[in-house]
Amino acid sequence: MTRILIKNAQIVSMDDEVGDFQGDILIDGSRIAAVGHALDAPDAAIVDASDCIAIPGLVNAHLHTWQAGLRTIASNWTLPEYFRWVHAGLAALFTPEDIRIATLAGALNQLENGTTTLVDWCHNNPTPAHTDAGIAGLLQAGIRATFMHGSPKPSPVPGQRPFWEVPHPRDEVIRLKSELDGNDSLVSLGLAILGPHYSTLEVAFEDFELAREFGLVASMHQGGGVARSPDGWRHLEQAGLLGKRINIVHGNDLGADQLQRFVRAGVTFTVTGESEMVSGHGHPIVGRLRDLGVRPSLGSDIECAVSGDMLTAARITLSHQRALDNVAARQAGTLGGKSQARTRDALAWITIEGARMLGLEALVGSISPGKQADLVLISTASLNMQPVHDPVSAVILHANQSNITSVMVAGQWRKRGGKLLYDDVNGVIEALRLSGKRILGAVGIQGSDLE
Repeated sequence: MTRILIKNAQIVSMDDEVGDFQGDILIDGSRIAAVGHALDAPDAAIVDASDCIAIPGLVNAHLHTWQAGLRTIASNWTLPEYFRWVHAGLAALFTPEDIRIATLAGALNQLENGTTTLVDWCHNNPTPAHTDAGIAGLLQAGIRATFMHGSPKPSPVPGQRPFWEVPHPRDEVIRLKSELDGNDSLVSLGLAILGPHYSTLEVAFEDFELAREFGLVASMHQGGGVARSPDGWRHLEQAGLLGKRINIVHGNDLGADQLQRFVRAGVTFTVTGESEMVSGHGHPIVGRLRDLGVRPSLGSDIECAVSGDMLTAARITLSHQRALDNVAARQAGTLGGKSQARTRDALAWITIEGARMLGLEALVGSISPGKQADLVLISTASLNMQPVHDPVSAVILHANQSNITSVMVAGQWRKRGGKLLYDDVNGVIEALRLSGKRILGAVGIQGSDLE
């Protein structure tokens, strides 16, 4: 079994019991064996990290990886334009191979940027072959992932039920669960359901019950247009179907009392700050959740519009919440004092809170003995990182992809010395480029149409 000893790193553990300090991390196989000072392991491979900050592997808690081949097309679109062009148009043109290459490329990009756990929200899987292709892309990349099995959202066709009247396919969930459970792979299963905002109440009930029956996290979008079941949440609450395995993405339109009830019920929230602000969802709810005593996880959402880089996602969301706090303070005549939105909060959004959203906080999300060895080493040797007076703030407000020198998943290096350890990155890029070109060309979209 491989043993690795990372020496002299500035450790930001995100574990209150471990703390933050200059020290060592011993990795034994796939797990963290010890974290401390002057650790000794004569049989271990030594990694000198004296010019690095070590952080837990990042968690991207909401990404539509299948859209990687459509990067930049939605960067100037509002949410209705996105729905019309992507879901009701372009999505229908994807072959299983388009899904595979986009998922592979998207997952590799996550590793490049320090994400070791990906919540891959796949809602363009009209056939089992599309689903299998998405899972294959994740397995090829070597990333830890929860494949959120979703459902397409095409325009209604005469003679067929519209997507909001179609419950999640039970037989497919059974098939996937049997294939992914107990196979020792890094990929697990979750459900990307429509929820009461995007489905009838009957479908919402059936999907919630399905997730409960199989013990799966059920994640759903909330907000963005008129709800199909305006009173749906009240009925689901009354039926006792809320809990820690229910994940709400966005939630910008939830009322104060409703949000408080959901928090009390243990519901988790995933904010996608940048995409919410540019698409028209409204203000991200990190501050509202903070005032209720909880923190959200964070996702990057739609790579067809914004970057998948989680450090950027955290930075933008933190800055926006600080702006809201500062405006409120100015209006109250109390500007000054201690900031309510801290850089450590932002790092928690993209580490331990992402793990908690998946129910994996005992496995990943912090540098803790016994947890999986999902780690990121960030070099501090460059001009943009020196001097490092506060390593947490250096990571959140100063670091970028060029500083991420090494990424480890389950004790295996996926990036080392600033380079992805994947055999044919250029081949993946070329295949992704050709896939995107074919899909856009089929509907006559040119670059000039996107400005």
